[in-house]
Amino acid sequence: PGPGRLARLPLSRVKALVKADPDVSLASQEAVFVLARATELFVETIAKDAYVYAQQGKRKTLQRKDLDNAIEAIDEFAFLE
Repeated sequence: PGPGRLARLPLSRVKALVKADPDVSLASQEAVFVLARATELFVETIAKDAYVYAQQGKRKTLQRKDLDNAIEAIDEFAFLE
């Protein structure tokens, strides 16, 4: 992120997604920020793990099969199956 910016995802978009859930009536800026950061960390983690599978296939570009392999191999991603 740029200087003074703690989240890479646009907080207004994250807030719009949160508000789209009919079960959510209010969301504080702190909650939106935490959701944005958690999402960033999740994407970073799964991308790094999937990149290992891309490297094994001698590629630098992630493909869907790399993400699928990471999801199958890593227990933390079992909820995505």
